[in-house]
Amino acid sequence: MQLEKLFRMQQALDQHIVEKHELQNEDLFNRKVLALLVELGELANETRCFKFWSIKPSSEKSVVLEEFVDGIHFILSLGIECGFQNLDYKLELEPSTVSTTEQFLLIYEKVNEFKDSKKDCDFQILLQCYLQLGTVLGISYEEMEKAYFAKNEVNYQRQQNNY
Repeated sequence: MQLEKLFRMQQALDQHIVEKHELQNEDLFNRKVLALLVELGELANETRCFKFWSIKPSSEKSVVLEEFVDGIHFILSLGIECGFQNLDYKLELEPSTVSTTEQFLLIYEKVNEFKDSKKDCDFQILLQCYLQLGTVLGISYEEMEKAYFAKNEVNYQRQQNNY
């Protein structure tokens, strides 16, 4: 996965948003954490992995992928906020032995641990757990990158249209 490229793209988008909305003097960390948690909930809702009371299937893969990529945007943005964009990331994803629901719960825990510590090691664990969720959902790194690039374009268009 081309994390350096994704971080550069995210940093450019973040800077564009900060300048456009005059947020240079704002601390956006907690807002980004909340945004990530909301996006994670939206993703869980599309997978329906926790809805034991329903027989309706998960949303189509394209919908799940778009929601998944929203989470990548906010995770990268949080990493940038803490100055972690230039770390040497060694992603070691192994086949998951936990359920999709358990993986979501693990990520919620890791988001909160990172929020409290703001340590690079906790950020890397969060990123790795989130990307692991993608593989649990049947999303390849290539699909993640391609969807990130497409959503980044959409996000710029939204900014131009005063989203």
